[in-house]
Amino acid sequence: MSLLNVRVAPRTEPAPKPPRRLRPVSAPSGLRRPKLAYAALAVGGALAIGAAQIGISLASTQDAFVLAKLNGQQHELTLQKQALGDEVAGLNSPQALASKADSMGLVVVGSASYLRLSDGAVLGAGSGASWISTVAPNSSTKVGNALLAPPPAPKAEQMPADSTAQHEPDLPPVISDGLPSPTTR
Repeated sequence: MSLLNVRVAPRTEPAPKPPRRLRPVSAPSGLRRPKLAYAALAVGGALAIGAAQIGISLASTQDAFVLAKLNGQQHELTLQKQALGDEVAGLNSPQALASKADSMGLVVVGSASYLRLSDGAVLGAGSGASWISTVAPNSSTKVGNALLAPPPAPKAEQMPADSTAQHEPDLPPVISDGLPSPTTR
């Protein structure tokens, strides 16, 4: 194909648009009034969103107070558990067991006896204990146990004049009906 055989289409220009005619406005056109239903829907939607936010805020605040109350109860129960554990440890101590055994009339023998199960032989002293114990757990030579001894009473000069009861340590107030509020005039 040669360049001479190529046809070029004639260029067509778009038809010119007629010029717009401007004219002065003699009176403004009537504005359409907004429909009352759309305005009521918008205001109602905004109120519904606001009410939902307030409800969610109140629910989360109430949950925070319930959580704080439960944390306080858990703390009290933890302290009670620790106190009971200390009491059990004191009652299971060798000193407490020896004192209980002595008060029930049990005696401690000097040497232990053992029973061999294979032939039924008694190894050791093999005799019963006498009515006198070789160890006196309630004597003046006993080893003290801080878990068994009651706390010492405060001395007279340390106690305030108006206090007749034993001095209690300063503990925070127990919160049972919500958070305390200050007294105002």
